[in-house]
Order: sequence, then C-alpha cells, then structure tokens
Amino acid sequence: MKKQTSGYPGTLGPTTEGVPKRLKKMPAVVASKRAVAASAAPSQDFSFSLKPQEVARHLDRFVIGQNEAKKVLSVALCDHFQHVRLTLAGKDAPFYQKQNVLLLGPTGVGKTHLIRSAAELIGVPFVKADATKFSETGYVGGDVDDLVRDLVRRAGGNVQRAEYGIIYLDEVDKLASHSDGGRDVSGRGVQTNLLKLMEDGSVPLISPNDVTAQMQAAMSAARGNASGGPDNASTRNILFIASGAFSGIESVVRHRLEENQPGGKHGRDLLNKVSTGDLIRYGLEPEFIGRLPVRVACHALDTDDLFNVLRKSESSLIHQYERSFAAYGITLRFRDDGLRRLAELARDEQTGARGLMTVLERTFREIKFRAPSSSMKRYTITAAAVNDPVGELNKALRR
Repeated sequence: MKKQTSGYPGTLGPTTEGVPKRLKKMPAVVASKRAVAASAAPSQDFSFSLKPQEVARHLDRFVIGQNEAKKVLSVALCDHFQHVRLTLAGKDAPFYQKQNVLLLGPTGVGKTHLIRSAAELIGVPFVKADATKFSETGYVGGDVDDLVRDLVRRAGGNVQRAEYGIIYLDEVDKLASHSDGGRDVSGRGVQTNLLKLMEDGSVPLISPNDVTAQMQAAMSAARGNASGGPDNASTRNILFIASGAFSGIESVVRHRLEENQPGGKHGRDLLNKVSTGDLIRYGLEPEFIGRLPVRVACHALDTDDLFNVLRKSESSLIHQYERSFAAYGITLRFRDDGLRRLAELARDEQTGARGLMTVLERTFREIKFRAPSSSMKRYTITAAAVNDPVGELNKALRR
C-alpha cells in the first residue's frame, strides 16, 4: 500500500486536470509572505460564479497538500462571496452570519499562500497584516481600524469595493494572554477592538490619530474640494481570515482529552481536535473566538510534501533559480534525486516550506557566485551537487 504523506492523498498536482478552462489561463505567481498585499489587486467589477471544487483545484496549483484546509476555505469563500453577489444584486440577508475562518498550523505550511492564491482568483481587495503590529490604543503600534483603511487603499479608494474584500490577520496566537500571572493588556485589548470589525462595524476613513490627514481633509473641505463620498466604511461584508502557529496548544488538547478519557489513545493529530474551550484556555477571549466559527488545521510538511512543493507547485522556487541562471545564459536543470535531497535537508530545518529557501541558498551560494563568470552553458542539480556543491561545481568547470 502506497504511503500517504501528511495532509494530501497520493495523487498530486501541478495540476491543471479538472481546473476550468477560465482558471488554467491564470499566470503562476511567485510572491513572498511580505509581498502578499501588493500581489492581489482587485478587479474593477465584482462578479462571482465559482464553485468550491473549482476554488480548491486552483489552490492545488500553488499549494501542495492541506486538502482539508482547501476544502474548508473553498466552501467558506464561496458561501461568503455568493452572499456578497446576492447582496449587490439587491437580495440582502439581514441575519447573515459571516463565516470568518481560523487557520491553525506551524510556520511554513502554506497558510498565507492559500489565502493569497484564493484572493487573486476571486479578484477582491485583500490586505494582510501581523496581529503583533497592533496595540490597544493605536498610539503605540498600529490601530486595527487601519486594516479597513488599507483595504480601501487597495481598492483604489473605492469604498464599496473595499466593503467586500478580505482581511487576513496572521499570528493571532500572539494575542493570547497567559495564565502565568503576567499582564497582557495589549493582546486582550487588540482582541476586543477587533470584535467590532469582524462582525458589523463602521470605520472612519481618516484615522482620528492621523493629525496630518485630519488637517488636509479640513483644508480640502474649506476650499470646497470635499469628495462627497462616504466618511466611513462598513465591515459587514468583509471576510476575516485569521491564522497562527498556536505553539503548545497540543498539550492543552491532550490534557482535555485525558480528563475526559483517561488512558485513551488520542493519536498525534491533535490540531484537528482543537475545540473552542481549548482556544479559550490557550488565552484567547471567548468573544473573539466566537467571531471565527470556521476552523481548520494545516499539517506540518514532511519530505514527500517538500519534494512535491519543489517539483509540482507552479510557484516552486526552482523556477526562480532557473530564471536567475538563464539571465547569464546558463540552463539549470534539476534531477529528481537532487530535489529529494533538497527536501530532506529542508525537513531538518523544521520551518516548513521556508526551509527550502534556506537550503537552496546554501547549496547555490558558490554556484551563483562563480558560474556566471565561467563558460558554463548548463548545470544539473543532482543529489551529489546538493551534498557537495563546491566539489561538483569544480568538476563541472574543469570539463
């Protein structure tokens, strides 16, 4: 029986099989976590006709594994943006409950990449921020209302478009207060301030703490140059997606399971068993967790996952290296044994897919420095080249 790797079945992408023709034409995008907001520009006119399986198949092109996360995220996105479409068509649902999403999982497993790829597909304004940048008051650190103002800027100043965008808040686990007696006023205050945004809040487009913007608006109004547009943005139809590594929450889950079933076999996949009570015991506020009703765990990546990230993902880092060497007239090729060795070394880094960049840079350091000045026209990355980059390079240059 074929071994099943973490988070996905044996049949993997880079798959265009089953992807609707209108999605196959979308270009592959390689972007770092910091480049997320800049890469997901909104479309001019909102329309939505996608189905959950179509969204999931699109995500398969860029993110390896995490099938359960793709399924949950695809359904939540489709439900939300079908609601938005009907609302814009005049068919409002006054009692609609948003399906805000919480993604749990270790670093480097594709959480940000999933959200960015989905936002690009749907074509809505999208902003991403780390929860750690915010403070309770906004005077030290950021103000949570800035998330909505950033969304308006991403929508080109079109408030209506911004009001059905996506806000992605990473590292929310860092907002948790701890039971060791220390005060964590800021984290609890930020959670409280986020509550009004995550349901049906109204955010002034000009921050009350931005004195310069306030003065410019007053001067513009005095000259009769007021825009005539809305002064506030509603968060009623903005979808919030939060994520975090939640390091140590497995022990909270295990303790609960042991209390309920002493001596039972609870397995190692404890992230999938996280309950609301576990998140509260971890240190998050009940009201905050209540605004994130859809929850799913992303799994750590093993060697097979990392191998397929390199070999099959359309956003694989090897395309970046192939392009870099092509600029010097050198054709770079990767053999499967070389990719597998890179994946093994990246697994040992224990930072998920981010470990691939660490290993690739270490492997290519000498090659990137010396090869462009040589007469080399092609180079193949094998397991031997990964294990001994300098020795194999010297052999290739002597040929």
